Amino acid sequence: MRGNNRARRLRAVALAIAAVVVALLSLPYLIAPLYRFVMPVSTPMLFRWASGARVVRTVVPLSRVARALPITVIMAEDGSFCRNRGVDLGAVREALRQADDDIAEARGGSTITQQTAKNLFLWEGRSFVRKALEFPLALWINLVLPKRRVMEIYLNIVEWGPNGEFGVEAAARHAFGKSAHDLDAREAAELAAILPNPVRRSAKAPSAMVRRLAALYQRRAAEYATRDACIFPR
Repeated sequence: MRGNNRARRLRAVALAIAAVVVALLSLPYLIAPLYRFVMPVSTPMLFRWASGARVVRTVVPLSRVARALPITVIMAEDGSFCRNRGVDLGAVREALRQADDDIAEARGGSTITQQTAKNLFLWEGRSFVRKALEFPLALWINLVLPKRRVMEIYLNIVEWGPNGEFGVEAAARHAFGKSAHDLDAREAAELAAILPNPVRRSAKAPSAMVRRLAALYQRRAAEYATRDACIFPR
């Protein structure tokens, strides 16, 4: 009898733990549609606030961002952004194939939507667990949010400076002392070039590699400007 009671208690605890896990895993899917109307904060921002670290962010709508910036970010981070469904397996394979190439290192294999999912709901670092959670979240975000809104959220939550600068407005003011609305094509490209590691890379004092990547992204943005159709509808 005592053994049966113990088994029932263990099953009850296991069911309770399973229910908590399912609730936690489901929460991002319930919250994501609300971000069509509300500008979210990112998990890195929350961690910094919790630890008392500096956080600088000014939310700006996409209409108040220089047009060159989102186009250049697409060229730098996710060339298929307007066409993919939130993930791009071809880009992952290419990044793995060219793992020692500067551009592959600069961009990686994650789409802008995957990076948005990670910044909103997951954690930094590389792990198969995080990637396994990130892929379906990116597909869901792509389903429930328009591309223009995904880009707007991404530009306002991504870490973009060495000392707690988040979002494009803080990035532009830190690097160039001006609003994101007033960035020119070169400045936009330099900001795009530091996105993979804004702590080690700088648009304020760009290294030779940053300048080289920026020149490449600026040229690609000029050549393929029509790829912005999903964020600036004609």
